[in-house]
Amino acid sequence: MLVVIRGAGDLATGIAVRLHRSGASIVMTDVAVPTSVRRTVCFSEAVRLGEATVEDVMAKLCANAQEAAEVAATGTVAVLVDPEGTCIPLLKPQVVVDAIIAKKNLGTNKDMAPVVIGVGPGFHAGTDSNADCHAAIETKRGHYLGRVIYDGSPIPNTGVPGNVAGHSADRVLRAPADGPFHPIASIGDKVKAGEIVATVSGVPLPATIDGVLRGLLQEGCPVTVGMKSGDIDPRNQPSHCFTCSDKARAIGGGVLEAILHFTGRLEG
Repeated sequence: MLVVIRGAGDLATGIAVRLHRSGASIVMTDVAVPTSVRRTVCFSEAVRLGEATVEDVMAKLCANAQEAAEVAATGTVAVLVDPEGTCIPLLKPQVVVDAIIAKKNLGTNKDMAPVVIGVGPGFHAGTDSNADCHAAIETKRGHYLGRVIYDGSPIPNTGVPGNVAGHSADRVLRAPADGPFHPIASIGDKVKAGEIVATVSGVPLPATIDGVLRGLLQEGCPVTVGMKSGDIDPRNQPSHCFTCSDKARAIGGGVLEAILHFTGRLEG
């Protein structure tokens, strides 16, 4: 089974790892300059480095759809710079998963594949005329995280990050200015509130809380003031920075359920 995943950030990567381990061939698409902050668990790093490995699953940057199909067939996750998804009609996948996490639909529709799955707010699943996917996955932390929705939409975007160990918005680091991002600390470092972890155009970016620096943008990434640039995990476990998160695993499980739900359609 060939699955194309739009997006290659941490949630998309968690989905890819779960589907890869379940026997699917995976092609992922992303932008030319990814802005994922949890880079140690993002296959989007393959865009920058040529290759990336997450939990012993390897991803490789490919030049075109043909190379991506060949790489995916070998058991390696293929990554393409293709934000518009132009590879999809060429690859003819059985499943398309939109895991861009843009909080809105950026062009995914039900005609892209026999099974189309939307992840997070902005999608509407079902058979009515407004549906843009066959199933949608809830991404909001809490009781319904990872739930598969076959008729309806995930909870709308609240604009407030989920609560982790008593911290919500304060665990997210945001750019203090416009310009190129310059990290000082590294993902996995333990930091204290007020410690400078990066600068943007000479303006310092201090840690907001005590914890482990779980995410941080790469050197030179262009940012605008207020843009999400990092993430601190108050649970203070450095090892968590190098494995897929509980949230990514739950969402990946939901995607796998949706695919299995529609197995009869694929076989038909």
